[in-house]
Amino acid sequence: MKLMQSRLCWALVAAAMLPVAWGQTHDVNTLAGKVASVRGTAGLQIRFSAFIEEESVDNGAPSAPPITPVIVLSSPLDGSSILPPAVTVNQDTAGAPQNETSIAVDPNNPNRVVASMNDYVTRTWSCFIAGVPCSALGDGYSGTYFSNDGGSTWCCVSSDPSHLGTLIPGVERLTGGVYDAGGDPAVAFDSKGHVYYAGLGFNRTTPPNTVTVSKGTFTGSNLAWSAPTFINATTAPSTLNDKEWIAVDSHPGSPFQDRVYVSWTRFIFNAHNGAYVQSPIAFAYSKDGGATFSAPQLIVGNVLYGQGSHPTVGPDGTVYVFWDGSTRLATLDSIWMVKSADGGVTWSKPVAVAPLVDIIPIANTEFRNNSFPAAAAAPDGTLYVNWSSLMSDATGALCPAQTNSGCHAAVLYSKSTDGGATWSKPALAFPALDAVTRTPIGYPVTQPDGTQLKAPAPRRVDTLFPAITTSPSGRVYMSAYAADVVSPWQLCAAGPPPPVGRITCDTLGNYIDNARLDYVVRDLTTDATSIVSTHPINTRNGFGGGFFGDYTDIAAGSDERFHALWTDSNNKQSVVWFYGAQFVPTQINQEDIATASGTF
Repeated sequence: MKLMQSRLCWALVAAAMLPVAWGQTHDVNTLAGKVASVRGTAGLQIRFSAFIEEESVDNGAPSAPPITPVIVLSSPLDGSSILPPAVTVNQDTAGAPQNETSIAVDPNNPNRVVASMNDYVTRTWSCFIAGVPCSALGDGYSGTYFSNDGGSTWCCVSSDPSHLGTLIPGVERLTGGVYDAGGDPAVAFDSKGHVYYAGLGFNRTTPPNTVTVSKGTFTGSNLAWSAPTFINATTAPSTLNDKEWIAVDSHPGSPFQDRVYVSWTRFIFNAHNGAYVQSPIAFAYSKDGGATFSAPQLIVGNVLYGQGSHPTVGPDGTVYVFWDGSTRLATLDSIWMVKSADGGVTWSKPVAVAPLVDIIPIANTEFRNNSFPAAAAAPDGTLYVNWSSLMSDATGALCPAQTNSGCHAAVLYSKSTDGGATWSKPALAFPALDAVTRTPIGYPVTQPDGTQLKAPAPRRVDTLFPAITTSPSGRVYMSAYAADVVSPWQLCAAGPPPPVGRITCDTLGNYIDNARLDYVVRDLTTDATSIVSTHPINTRNGFGGGFFGDYTDIAAGSDERFHALWTDSNNKQSVVWFYGAQFVPTQINQEDIATASGTF
């Protein structure tokens, strides 16, 4: 998702969009300098995760008397609550954003479900430390919630440093850690009912960063987290760890049962001028329940320009890692795969699953997106992977360029029945949605100058941020966002810069066309597809349209039920503290996390 363009960060964004001359220097001691370096690299479709980029430009708000918003941007087409059968996962009520979802089900107890997300709840805490609002000291943190009743209800609330709820302890400063921020979460269970959380820890203005893993243990109905284990912790400004994912070998009888696997992108920069050099995928494993990890190793051969890795484990203990990447002279990115048959010690050469055209912000949106893959292994050993690519409306083939004109984003999938040696031709994950056009709602509207904005021309439905899972019996579930609705949205013509400007506007501007999302699940086994979100989702709420996450997720339990997890913005909550600024209690729509469960 693309960088937020505020008055405070416009200079950074403008610089980041320029091609990098060989002599240009970037201050890679800061996230902002690293982002500028990566964004300025022509010819490669390489980006940091949206969470990292968001944090690089996010500025705190000065303390002030309580602010009374002049205008709160909203739409009568927005919801006021996430409606059943969908359920709100996060338990805060103070308007904290949450995004980037991962979910896992205990293989021994289908009612026990753990969800994770980037959680900005500390940005809304009302406490003070040495006279400074906690909301000014907090940041994006490592958030989790858990359910003991199959996703019907969730625990727990966090309100201050002494009441963390289920925030992961020991990573960020307000939770007893050493890093400014943390996130990009992923969760997975082992065969004994322990749950593992993988994420990032990093600073905004100094080099330290790490991949982090915490082990969760249930005692009765309560979940407690261990101190984190830091992997590849570094203070070198030339290295940044990004976009990790976790898998655990939960297969009983596997030779590597309960081994924990983590992969991530390791961004490397030139120490002399700060220019981006490469971003290979790194990997480490743990044989002792996450207490220690093997020395990180690079596993991608010559596919050195990658991101968005996703490990998964087959029933025989073979571990596979998929990612979106390219070799140096490749015209297009591809989805790649490597595998290890000895528990992550040695690796195969990379296999290209399929080429792709990396998607761009889809039509009538601003949020950054990507073509990162998700993957799963079925009980019979069949491998599945899905991803998004720009596809031609006319031919159904890859789009000839990165454009939304005559092309749309489509989720594709492929499968392998021979351990990843060969792959089926990519197929549409949601063919029924792909064949139709968006539904316009709320048109026409009258612009401030008296003219009318009418519904745009028909456009094919875009699908993105896919996820995939398999059940113990072999059912295959896929899920993704579908931009199947378009409606008017009125911009702010003048107002304070973010973050305060995410809540209050001084002067309204023109209406624009705004694509809204629904969340959809397909059972590949029965070929049934259903929209599981309950109201079209407005991505302009939350971070002003620039950041809606980098991924969604889905998991299945031993009862065959799927649990889909996505970012939604249809709850209204009351904001008082936000990024160090105090407001009179103000109702806003914010990014929350929603789930839906079921079978087809």
